[in-house]
Amino acid sequence: MIDGSAPSGPATRPAAGRRRAPRRARTRWLAAAGATGLAVVLALSLALRSGAAPACAAAPLAAAPPVGGTVHKGKATFYDSKGAGGNCSYPSAPANRLYVALGPDEYAAGAACGGHLDVTGPRGTVRVLVMDQCPECAPGHLDLSREAFARIADPVQGIVPVSYRAVVDPPLPGPLTVRMKEGSSPYWFAVLVGDHGNPLRTVEVRPGGSATFRSAVRQDYNYWLIDSGAGPGPYTVRVTDVYGHRATATGIRMAPGQTQRSTVRMYGGGSATPGAARTGAPSRSPSARPSPSVSASPRATITPTGSAAPASPGEAVAPASEAPRAAGCS
Repeated sequence: MIDGSAPSGPATRPAAGRRRAPRRARTRWLAAAGATGLAVVLALSLALRSGAAPACAAAPLAAAPPVGGTVHKGKATFYDSKGAGGNCSYPSAPANRLYVALGPDEYAAGAACGGHLDVTGPRGTVRVLVMDQCPECAPGHLDLSREAFARIADPVQGIVPVSYRAVVDPPLPGPLTVRMKEGSSPYWFAVLVGDHGNPLRTVEVRPGGSATFRSAVRQDYNYWLIDSGAGPGPYTVRVTDVYGHRATATGIRMAPGQTQRSTVRMYGGGSATPGAARTGAPSRSPSARPSPSVSASPRATITPTGSAAPASPGEAVAPASEAPRAAGCS
C-alpha cells in the first residue's frame, strides 16, 4: 500500500524492464529545452521592439439582459410553466400565456425580469414577457411558452431559428404593483415590483418618517432585498429602469404576500387615479411592435389589494448605459 511515507527497505531501484535515461541523453534534452526557451524569449523581445503586442483572448461579455432594441439571432424551443410565474417570482404566468425563459447570460441573475422581447420566427412575430430562467440555454436560445411558439412556428418542428430584440417602452398594463415577500417585516424587507415594462436598474425604499432612501439589492429570483430591514412603514418605493425612467410610489403598506397596486406608471404619463406621479424622464421612441393582439396583457393574479396614496412627482435621471462590453487587453 502506498501511504506517502519513506520506504523502510533498501534504496528504491528502477522497476524491472525500465531503465533510467542515460545521463548524456538527459543532458542533451535539457540543453535542447534551454535553447528552445531562449529562442522564444528572443522572438518575444524582437516582437515587442517592433511594436507588435502579444495576442490575448478577449474578455467575456458580462451577463446582461437584452436591451436597446438590438436585433439578435438565435433559436427557440418551448415549454409549459403550468401557470406558475417562473424564476422571476411572479404570482402567475401572464393571462395571455405569452412568456419566455432566458439562459443564465441573458437572464443575468434576474436583471431581465419584467422586460419584453419581440421574437420573429417562420410564421411571424410575437411579444413575450421575460418571466423565467432556462439554466441549460446558451445565449440566443429562447425557451418560449407553447402558446408563444405556436404564434411563430409549427410546434411539430420543436426548434426553429429566430431573431429577437428587446422592446423599449412597451405599453403598460397599468400602474406599478408592489408585493412584499412572505416573512417580510421592519427587520427583513423584500419587495417584488411588477408592471414596469422595461428591465429595472434600481429599487430604493424610504420608511415612514425618514427622509433617506435605502438601496435594495436584486436577488436572482427578482425580489429586491434589504437584509437588515427597512424600518416601519408605510413605505415610499422609488424605481428606476435601465433607460432612466423613474417613478415613485408612496403609501406602500407592510402587507406580506399581498399585491398592492400603486397610482403611478413607470413612464408614458397618465395614472389610474387623479394625482398620480408622472415620471420626469422623457420616454424614448417605442421600437417596432407587432399588432395589438400580440401585446402582453396584465397578469391574471395582479389585482389591487389596497390603493397607495398619490405619489410625489418622479425625478428625471440620466439614461443608464446599455449592456456592458468586454474590456480590451491591456
